[in-house]
Amino acid sequence: MTRRLRVAATLLAFAVLPAAAQTPAPASPPPGLAGPLVLAKQGSFFVGGRTIKSDTLSTLPAYAPSGTITVEQMYVRYQVPVEARRPPVTLIHGCCLTGKTWETTPDGRMGWDEYFVRRGHPTYVIDQVSRGRSSADPSLVNSVRLGKTPPDKTPPIFAAGQEAAWAIFRFGTEYPQVHPGMRFPLAAKDEFYKQMVVDWIATMPTPNPTVTALSQLAKQLDGTVLISHSQSGIYPFQTAALDTRGIAAIVSIEPGTCPSATGDLKPYLGIPIMVLWGDYVETSSRWAPRLKACRAFAEALTKAGGRIDHVVLPEIGIKGNSHMLMQDDNSLEIADRLVAWIEKTVAAKKN
Repeated sequence: MTRRLRVAATLLAFAVLPAAAQTPAPASPPPGLAGPLVLAKQGSFFVGGRTIKSDTLSTLPAYAPSGTITVEQMYVRYQVPVEARRPPVTLIHGCCLTGKTWETTPDGRMGWDEYFVRRGHPTYVIDQVSRGRSSADPSLVNSVRLGKTPPDKTPPIFAAGQEAAWAIFRFGTEYPQVHPGMRFPLAAKDEFYKQMVVDWIATMPTPNPTVTALSQLAKQLDGTVLISHSQSGIYPFQTAALDTRGIAAIVSIEPGTCPSATGDLKPYLGIPIMVLWGDYVETSSRWAPRLKACRAFAEALTKAGGRIDHVVLPEIGIKGNSHMLMQDDNSLEIADRLVAWIEKTVAAKKN
């Protein structure tokens, strides 16, 4: 089959997977997804981490400045269904957010963490290192505050303002404009803004400890689908470059960057990959170049013999999705297509 026919077949297959995605999401869960959520087990744990000694843990009189703390650990919350008939999925959030990305949507609908469990996938949701329940290291900040370190050495932490996030997440070209037909539940935008947190990624060493922890987690799970988003879109690829063991497939949703089309493609040749995009990407000066670079990567990997499905939703008739498509009003329909893709590709890989 020629590459053009193969891509066309892939897009058609994704387009005809269950549920029509061009009608508003129903008020109640789809058939078979209502009722009590029955689990075999649930819990949480940390992956990775190291201990350090510091003399600048605190500037408050009630807490000693010197001591030992653990840093660079990655928090993982998991739920395992009673009938775990499909491979585990690991959900990895993006910039300025936490694992909350995948939980209940801002307007109160079922999140992907619950949905994948109900569809038979053991589901693991992480908080990136130094985000959410994965603690950050305050030593350098306090060292500057105490005058032990020059102010220009203050770590570069940041937060995305709501106005800037509006365009980054493609609710509209700029605040407060709204893209026509945009599917994010803007009536609940204030609940979404509550999810946004300070981002410490610029303080992270190389390789990012989250990537190292994902590699450890993948091997621990012995075959998980790494599903990443935005800032973390590159993490599954970086994880594969470290070690492909334990990676059953990669789904990269609107990645901030893809691997270079001219780089080493060998780590990705044996892994089923999907790169997935929402709408309005071509009109965004931030996202259009990233889409172009990912197209180039997909073409190069296909030529090298890899299995990659590069899907742009409006090109298959699914319009209106924002950057936060796991929270858009058709989020479960998109998740259903991913479930079908995983079942098809991971099963094919095993066979």
